[in-house]
Amino acid sequence: MQKSFSIPDWVKSASVYEVNVRQYTTEGTFAAFEKHLPRLKEMSVTILWFMPITPISLKERLGSLGSYYAAADYKKINPEFGTMKEFTSLVKTAHNMGLKVIIDWVANHTGHDHVWVKEHPEYYKKDSHGNFFDSHGWNDVIDLDYSKEVLRKAMREAMKFWVEKCDIDGFRCDMAHLVPLDFWKSARTELSKLKKDLFWLAETEEVLYHLAFDAMYAWELLHTMESLWQGKAFIQTLDGVLKKYDSDFSENSIHLAFTSNHDENSHSGTEFERMGDAAAAFAVLTATWLNCMPMVYSGQELPNKKRLLFFDKDQIEWGQDFWRNDFYSALLHLHQNNPVLHTAKPENLVIRLKTSADNTVFAFARQNKKDQVIVLLNLSSIAQVSCKVHYENLKGRYKSAFSGLEFQLNEEDTFELRAWDYLVFERISEKLYKIPSSL
Repeated sequence: MQKSFSIPDWVKSASVYEVNVRQYTTEGTFAAFEKHLPRLKEMSVTILWFMPITPISLKERLGSLGSYYAAADYKKINPEFGTMKEFTSLVKTAHNMGLKVIIDWVANHTGHDHVWVKEHPEYYKKDSHGNFFDSHGWNDVIDLDYSKEVLRKAMREAMKFWVEKCDIDGFRCDMAHLVPLDFWKSARTELSKLKKDLFWLAETEEVLYHLAFDAMYAWELLHTMESLWQGKAFIQTLDGVLKKYDSDFSENSIHLAFTSNHDENSHSGTEFERMGDAAAAFAVLTATWLNCMPMVYSGQELPNKKRLLFFDKDQIEWGQDFWRNDFYSALLHLHQNNPVLHTAKPENLVIRLKTSADNTVFAFARQNKKDQVIVLLNLSSIAQVSCKVHYENLKGRYKSAFSGLEFQLNEEDTFELRAWDYLVFERISEKLYKIPSSL
């Protein structure tokens, strides 16, 4: 099926950092968060995704502060975070530093006291008794009715407001598959007239939504990684999921890959609860596999080891040493700066490498005719694994992506990995690569 939209060039080398403004600082404001921009830029973050910044409904509010995803007005700023002027200033500062800004857009539903409830009740679905309702068991929201063209027009106008007012660079669209695909196509068509290279990210794994979006979620990969650590899945399972992703619309598909986000952290647990000592190895996979765009959630660079409350104030404890900062800096720097890892480029290939320990080691090469990155992951709790790799393009001079040390590798070489360990080598010697004939 032919895709109608092109992925912006700036997206192809990008990574995403999800910003939870409420929990980020003591103040929980845009102004306080803005002070962290130099650090995030230094960490090689390229896209800042802000969880919903609109006011939160009071009626049926959950907890003391409510869910960001129960909007009370699509064209205003949550006063908890600051003012429209302060957000616009933050976006401008981010742009001046070379960062992009996208906002979370909740199009399927609103809070119970959204301004539209009184002004335009015809925008909403109603049950047989004429009452507003939500069809998914979320008590603090009510569903919008996309069979109404007036609602569709109003939603597009609301999205256009943020591009015109604040010069944002795109949208992360909440539960995108609950909204008809043809709406997203029309929204993208209209908004591209305001700003051509907007980035569209869908929270969905419905493959057809690639027709409107640049990137979508990699939930199945996340759950497979968790199952691998728990001993409930095998490397063959991981192979199957990744092959399926690679076939989704070929180079036109990007999958947002992550080990944590706001939902997982608050409702399912931190990455350490869900994938233990394997968290770092899986983070490496999210940044190096074909057409995967890596994402880091607020505090992972510490790392944050607590579940953040979702409906109440629960600040990230930034007083700790940032012992994961160097890890994420190296990983995101590699993804951003090595062309072979850039997404949505058909010349960039992934080649699974056979090893002498294929039941425990997941190894692959990312290559094109000029660049190569070698990745080896010990996806087991075995304390010490020795594996031999034979690959015709392996021979050459490499640099470790994390230590910076240089190595000479041979066409056949042996590697040692500790439990849940990872090795990433970036080719630095000159060579024009032979593309395997089987590809």
